[in-house]
Amino acid sequence: MTETPQGAPFELERFELVLLRRPAERPEIPDDEGERIQELHLGHLGAMADAGHLVVAGPFDEQRDQSLRGLCLYRTGSIERARDLAEEDPAVRAGRLEVDVMYFYCEKDAISRPTRNGATGGRDRG
Repeated sequence: MTETPQGAPFELERFELVLLRRPAERPEIPDDEGERIQELHLGHLGAMADAGHLVVAGPFDEQRDQSLRGLCLYRTGSIERARDLAEEDPAVRAGRLEVDVMYFYCEKDAISRPTRNGATGGRDRG
């Protein structure tokens, strides 16, 4: 914990950031199989959220590096656990995506933890 210039305590909170990338050697599959894998991918993300491991996830658009497909912000307590969970994603297992996993730090309570029913925790932003 450090202090802000105003003397108030400043705490950082740690998350596991997972970048989803399109591999250079991505297997070619029929469209219907790609759609099935995408549904399984979204189901996996939903299961991770339901289990309390996933804080938020979403795709990218209009990025320069088109291999970057999206991100997941996990809160598992370890980079190894987040990597294991991310690698269980059916799209990763099928070779459609690969993951880069790293720690991400931000001000404590800056990111509210949403629940599947839309309620949030953390600091009131209103």
